[in-house]
Amino acid sequence: MSFLALTFIFPALSALILAFGRGRLNEEAAKYLGVGSMGLSALCALIASVSYLTTHEPSTVINVPLWTWMQIGDFSPAFGLSFDGLALTMLGVITGVGFLIHLFASWYMKGDATFARFFSYMNLFVASMLLLVLSDNLLLMYLGWEGVGICSYLLIGYYYDNRANGRAAIKAFTVTRVGDVFLAFGLFLLFREFGTLDIQTIIQTAPQVFSENDPTLKLATMMLVGGAMGKSAQIPLHTWLADAMAGPTPVSALIHAATMVTAGVYLIARLHPLFVLTPGILL
Repeated sequence: MSFLALTFIFPALSALILAFGRGRLNEEAAKYLGVGSMGLSALCALIASVSYLTTHEPSTVINVPLWTWMQIGDFSPAFGLSFDGLALTMLGVITGVGFLIHLFASWYMKGDATFARFFSYMNLFVASMLLLVLSDNLLLMYLGWEGVGICSYLLIGYYYDNRANGRAAIKAFTVTRVGDVFLAFGLFLLFREFGTLDIQTIIQTAPQVFSENDPTLKLATMMLVGGAMGKSAQIPLHTWLADAMAGPTPVSALIHAATMVTAGVYLIARLHPLFVLTPGILL
């Protein structure tokens, strides 16, 4: 599982190099960095997935602790990764489809004056999405959740000299932030009840902490659904999606077809045991 961290490290590192070397990198170098980092990420994801499937059952959860993120009293969320069948599926979609979209973008954006800037945003978006699905705690997941939000703003408003594009980016950012506030409320409620944001701890102890249809859990899961609705563009928080087509075509492919709109689906699937205890919200 040592390859797991490299799946998001490669695109994150490429995004930093492209961002800080923007004026000094020619188009060819930017292309190899942007597309190559995604190719390496997809390769690492493939190796990690094959290793997992050949040595573990699909229901097994593998934890990869990296370091303690912060320490505030008894609250010490780790910067750690978690890998199971659900994460494997999402990892394949994000890195596999993401690599193909980057490859297409290298042709589509050819000759663009800000070629390196485009790929720095794209790489950062993929790194954030990978962090979202691989994190072992909800606080780290929320960091990736907000990362894809700011990257979607940057990519949708990529041609910011056109005011209509800028307005579309602001609209997408604002509407999805509404859902993000709901999600934040849900996380606060879960932390208050469980004393932790570790995903596996919450999933495993939920039946002992809550009875079925507990009012607090119903409120928390309702907030989680609100977050998913914003990120996955569900009614009534769907209005940003059509305007988001203002970005270059590869952006629409990456955000709307392959990755960001699946973040809400992933959130519900990851915390599904909580929704089993609140059948009304699940319905």
